[in-house]
Amino acid sequence: MAPLLPRAPERSYRYPGRLRVPDRVALAGVLYVLRTGVAWRDVPTETVGCSGVTAWRRLRDWTEGRRLAASARGSTGRVAEHRPAGLGRLCRGRVARPGPQRGDHVGPSPVDRARASSKHHLIVDRHGTPLAVTLTGGNRHDVTKLMPLLDSVPPIRGLRGRPRRKPRRLYADRGYDFDKYRRLLWKRGIKPMIARRGVAHGSGLGKVRWVVERAFAWLHQFKRLRIRYERRADLHQGLLELACSLICLRRLRASF
Repeated sequence: MAPLLPRAPERSYRYPGRLRVPDRVALAGVLYVLRTGVAWRDVPTETVGCSGVTAWRRLRDWTEGRRLAASARGSTGRVAEHRPAGLGRLCRGRVARPGPQRGDHVGPSPVDRARASSKHHLIVDRHGTPLAVTLTGGNRHDVTKLMPLLDSVPPIRGLRGRPRRKPRRLYADRGYDFDKYRRLLWKRGIKPMIARRGVAHGSGLGKVRWVVERAFAWLHQFKRLRIRYERRADLHQGLLELACSLICLRRLRASF
């Protein structure tokens, strides 16, 4: 992650100002909030090494510069190198999270008495490695983010040949059962394995799609993501991408 971060501004010899907090210390403050879910003002300066306001400002700068998104893509590529052929099939899922009354990507949830909420949309490979994640309002239909999320999947390197840019199959639940999007997937050379509506005894895809539900469980172990507190959608998106990077780091350590 360090090569992706912007360089610290040079201090003037005449007016040096206050000494800048190192990026590693600021990242520790962001991770403290991500794991514990405390408010930014409650970050213990003695334990972390910086104030919560400093950590929030550094997160804002990294998010606006798309640094965390680049880190998440790099982590995904590293995990895929040690777990090849993971792009053969992708699993798609989403989950609703309560959110603030105002802000970007917040809408009335149709399944929670029109309370303000947001949705996490996630796509993973066959091993459960998160490849792309995004945030929308609670009133946004799930299928509208299918193609944009599929386009944001980074190229995955295998044992030989060029990096793969599309999977062979895509698994999803009944929320994505639309013939229009099935045709779009076939046009891209992707076989849609989407559950049909009205099936009495289930589609049987649960034995494959469970990896995306497990990935959501991993993602929401970070308490800051269980309830959306950030009013700015880009900051919450940055925390999502940082959590995906940590999940990839854990899987990368387990592969050695």
